[in-house]
Amino acid sequence: MKSPLSINFCGGVGAVTGANFILQGPDKNGVERKIAFDCGLEQGTHESHDFNHGAFPYDPSSLDLLFITHAHMDHIGRIPKLVRDGFNGIIYSTPETYELAVYMLADALKLSLREAQTKKESPMYEEQDVKKAFSMWKTLDYHKDLVVFPGFSIFGKDAGHVLGSTMWEVTYTGPATEGKRKIVFTGDLGNTPSPLLRDTEDITDADYMVMESVYGDKNHEGRDERVEKLKQVILDVEKTKGTLLIPAFSLEKTQELLFIMNDFFERQHTPTLPVYVDSPLAVNLTHVYEKMTKDFNSEAAALALKDDIFSFPKMKIINDAQESRELQFAPSPKIIIAGSGMSTGGRIQHHEMNHLGDPNTTLLLLGFQALGTLGRELQEGMKEVMILGQKIQVKAKVMTINGFSSHKDSDHLVEFVSHSDKTLRKVFVAMGETKSSMFLSQRLRDYVGVNAVTPSLGDMVELE
Repeated sequence: MKSPLSINFCGGVGAVTGANFILQGPDKNGVERKIAFDCGLEQGTHESHDFNHGAFPYDPSSLDLLFITHAHMDHIGRIPKLVRDGFNGIIYSTPETYELAVYMLADALKLSLREAQTKKESPMYEEQDVKKAFSMWKTLDYHKDLVVFPGFSIFGKDAGHVLGSTMWEVTYTGPATEGKRKIVFTGDLGNTPSPLLRDTEDITDADYMVMESVYGDKNHEGRDERVEKLKQVILDVEKTKGTLLIPAFSLEKTQELLFIMNDFFERQHTPTLPVYVDSPLAVNLTHVYEKMTKDFNSEAAALALKDDIFSFPKMKIINDAQESRELQFAPSPKIIIAGSGMSTGGRIQHHEMNHLGDPNTTLLLLGFQALGTLGRELQEGMKEVMILGQKIQVKAKVMTINGFSSHKDSDHLVEFVSHSDKTLRKVFVAMGETKSSMFLSQRLRDYVGVNAVTPSLGDMVELE
């Protein structure tokens, strides 16, 4: 009896975070192969710690390869643990993802070691595990065919989500199927059109697809509307002499914000406010963006040739913790951009402690806020929250502009799948809260006519 071709859903189902999928099947020589796609942290839930520190539901040493879609922690955060637990294969990503991951995992290591010390437990991984991971890491440019085993070839397309984000197409011609099959792992799909990045490329001939559904049940504002809303918030803060707090992901969100504010303050003659970028990680990642302008859309790339698109008058980089603490005394109006994007840690929590009790403060949420996070509690209107062990009264104005998400919304996810409606045998809707995934699955069945399903954690599904 021949072995089947199958996908094992080991993370990133029933939740936005923790992406980890394994494609398994025989190559042309009958040798069983296991190729993993992403190995991310679960974030934001009470179970996250146990999930992240726990054993993988497979033997890491049995994996041949690991392909990374992009450098967010919910897609790369458990790679050093995978290595520590026995993985000894090759890791592939785009060169851009590799460059970003160097900073992302270095920052994560510091946080992991600090957490382990606080909780008096063994760290999830250590420095030698991070170093070993990068010694096993190779890069693959977009649109380059790579035959990894007889009957397995890999091809990357631009997902438009963050710098270097990739959809991996696997073309399979082994003995488990009758003829060729194309399986696509989308990772996260970008909110096209992006101010900075190129549009998400089309997928037109997939047989199977594992896709995200963060905003499977919601739609965003259009690009012009979201930019105009941000501009109005800034003008209101200037007028009221208030404080604007923006929890922002260090990767992509901060760079996009700085690019848009550069346009406001330098080209649209919006009154210039002091803008404090309080995230050393975001500063390092911005330097990577500055080197990779070839990945920008044509408009942003042209501007980058003649302007420092991530800097403007009155922007100040905050370098150390003492400077960060002193920001509460900086005169208003002012804007503080700090991580983390869901207020689950980082310097933004200190700023929220200092400013959420002031009705002249505006907290602006620009990205997805997962269940169980402080950001979600604030978004849902809680008037008292716990921050670093202290009860904080919320008197600030809390606003959300969903259009600044780096994820496609429901309509555009449906449109993305529709380009491959003639060939798709099944779509696995993952990387979203259960209600979002199920809603999108139903929409894909109703509007596109494809067989869309919502897998559960631990499912292993045969493709033929």
